[in-house]
Amino acid sequence: MQLTPQPIAMTEIWRGSLLESLHLGHAVICDDTGQIVQSWGDPDALIYPRSSSKMIQALPLITSGAADKFGLTSEQLALACASHNGADIHTDRVRAWLDRLDLSDSDFRCGTQDPDDKPAHEALIRAHETPCQYHNNCSGKHSGFLTVAKHMGAGSEYVEIDHPVQQACMTAFDEVTGIDSPTYGIDGCSAPNPATTVHGMARAMAWFASAHDRNDRQSAAAVRLREAMMLHPDLVAGEGRACTALMRAMQGRVAVKTGAEAVFIAIIPEKRLGIALKITDGASRASQCAITALLVRLGVLEADHPAAKAYMNAPILNRRGIVTGVIKPSLSGD
Repeated sequence: MQLTPQPIAMTEIWRGSLLESLHLGHAVICDDTGQIVQSWGDPDALIYPRSSSKMIQALPLITSGAADKFGLTSEQLALACASHNGADIHTDRVRAWLDRLDLSDSDFRCGTQDPDDKPAHEALIRAHETPCQYHNNCSGKHSGFLTVAKHMGAGSEYVEIDHPVQQACMTAFDEVTGIDSPTYGIDGCSAPNPATTVHGMARAMAWFASAHDRNDRQSAAAVRLREAMMLHPDLVAGEGRACTALMRAMQGRVAVKTGAEAVFIAIIPEKRLGIALKITDGASRASQCAITALLVRLGVLEADHPAAKAYMNAPILNRRGIVTGVIKPSLSGD
């Protein structure tokens, strides 16, 4: 009987001379043919990619003609792929996007969220105001959904699985992952999130990475989305976030995106490679360390860059600023 590969150690937490914690997971590097270049753990592990799949969900925004109809720029396309902090640079643009659609905050179906951006959070408190849906980290993605729905003339409940917008997203997802998704879950923003394997997600990211080699409509959309992410790393996440810091460090060469429950992807156009990883216990400190280690391994991120050092081999400080340990990768293999 053949045993299913198990998750492997990917990130170590050391305190003094003791290995205090160990995070296990799965990771795949895939090439432009869909083949695995290297893997750790189980490539066929079934996962929800969560927000790491937003660029896939944004494909219909372009392929439907909606983006061009409403004159969307690279800023809006980056926001469609974003899990943003709710800072003014994010919410001002989302609100302007809604105005362009002649819609309002009440048309969203993502729910309200207190902004992660500290100045925005404090401004709400000072004004005795409560968060709006446009503060939600997924409001850019939902603006994209609303744009497609308006272009289609479809109904207002755009997050329902049988809505034309979500059907278009599901079709795109199956096409680029190369796997018919066996199920879906409901994401934190109420949108369906189809499941796939780690390999399927890495294959999709390699498809994005090599999109400039193809001439079809969907590949052209993929190029626009990945370029928007790399051009506007501040809009994809925000200050203090790994996605923004790592993309800035790689200076427009690579697009990266995190997802809830410790999923992380990377799109590397110059190498036509895609990466997907999942930490099984859902710890983002581990996924940030692991994706950084893989980017360094592939030579697209310098190990001594401050952004890399913030997530890989990063010191753990106590409340007095004393170094008490380190977060380090434990990935092995040639």
